[in-house]
Amino acid sequence: MTPQQYVQDKAARSGSSFYYAFLFLPPARRAAITAFYAFCREVDDVVDEVSDPGVAATKLAWWRGEIAQAFDGRPSHPVMQALLPLAPDFGIRREHLLAVVEGCQTDLEQTRFLDFPALQRYCHLVAGVVGEVAANIFGRSAEATVGYAHRLGLAMQLTNIIRDVGDDARRGRIYLPLSELQRFEVKAQELLRREPPWGYSPRFDALMRFQAERAHATFDAALRSLPDADRAAQKPGLMMANIYRTLLREIEGQGFQVLHQRTSLTPLRKLWIATRTHLRGQ
Repeated sequence: MTPQQYVQDKAARSGSSFYYAFLFLPPARRAAITAFYAFCREVDDVVDEVSDPGVAATKLAWWRGEIAQAFDGRPSHPVMQALLPLAPDFGIRREHLLAVVEGCQTDLEQTRFLDFPALQRYCHLVAGVVGEVAANIFGRSAEATVGYAHRLGLAMQLTNIIRDVGDDARRGRIYLPLSELQRFEVKAQELLRREPPWGYSPRFDALMRFQAERAHATFDAALRSLPDADRAAQKPGLMMANIYRTLLREIEGQGFQVLHQRTSLTPLRKLWIATRTHLRGQ
């Protein structure tokens, strides 16, 4: 299997909303975003799939070494072999990749976030930087597009957090800020409950509505900040925004039933949203 086949397989198997946006890109840009996304998946899988924190930390340290080695011209992992030849053309720098690793390191070391500013710092690493790299690959002419990409990355990560409250709690992680749990009088152990009625209550519903309103406001702020000059080039990001926002509305429509199940959109529906965005341009 070639490095290009490896990253294509990694991206396709993920079933991510991102994959459907990639399909509409020209070949060179599609190759770059596929390789970068495969890198993000590889690093993220270290935290999600390795149960021993010590082993996971060792693997992340290996990735830091691999990044340094790759940018010195000696990539050994197929993901880096696919990504590095494309990095100069699309402004992908080693500090971008190291930030993704640092975000995953945070997942290993921190399972709670005191307040929203602390959560924002984490989201910058795992989503904002990813959005910036993606925007560079899609093509941009305006510096303001970087700010748009970071806001959009934050909005999508906030949506992920809402969707995954139950799954994350089962892994011992709570990404909802503790100050906001206290504000809505929701206790951490309610999120960790493993049987009906799980942790559902009017207090939990109010907490989640607050989270959803912030995510929607962040989507709105991101879309307002996208310069008109880059709107056409950034169409793949708009596809992802529409897919994620549809998911967020689906979760809202189900009454935030996120503690005992994981809401998702079908592949066909994601493809339809991406195609519709491609045709409409927004």
